Amino acid sequence: MRILGIDPGLQRTGFGVVEAEGQRLAYVASGTIGTAEAPRGDLPQRLRLIFEGVREVVACYAPDCAAAEIVFVNVNPQSTLLLGQARGAALAALVAGGLPVAEYTALQMKKAVVGHGLATKAQVQEMVRRLLGLPGLPGKDAADALGLAISHAHAAAALAALGGRGPLGRRAHALYRKGRAY
Repeated sequence: MRILGIDPGLQRTGFGVVEAEGQRLAYVASGTIGTAEAPRGDLPQRLRLIFEGVREVVACYAPDCAAAEIVFVNVNPQSTLLLGQARGAALAALVAGGLPVAEYTALQMKKAVVGHGLATKAQVQEMVRRLLGLPGLPGKDAADALGLAISHAHAAAALAALGGRGPLGRRAHALYRKGRAY
């Protein structure tokens, strides 16, 4: 399964592509989609660059699915709104490309990749480098995107395993406790 991770941002949107085969992960590509060529105050132009950039990545690497970061609420509500619009442009491009999209918070990604949710950017970069056997550290935005793809690879494998188990039933030894069924 080929997974595209997207770390949305208004100035730089990170992307990372990994190939997952069972527990084995292989690096395919990563980078950033920049909006520096658009004037700083021209939001529609920046959103167009993000949309077209993500569409180009989807066309180039043909992923099977995508994972995107869920926007967190900043102290500055204006920044949160702008980031949400950048995320919307990226999500629209993914859906327009026919991809199913999973969403993860930064905390979930950090827990999956580093082992704790308060990991620094440098720790995420180092663990992504180790997990994918990269010769050097990926950029911060690309590392987050690769981390999202890795998180989805682990989650998809776990969900597939659970899906094959059948319906959940009650445990026979835990049916009654002090005369009550639970």
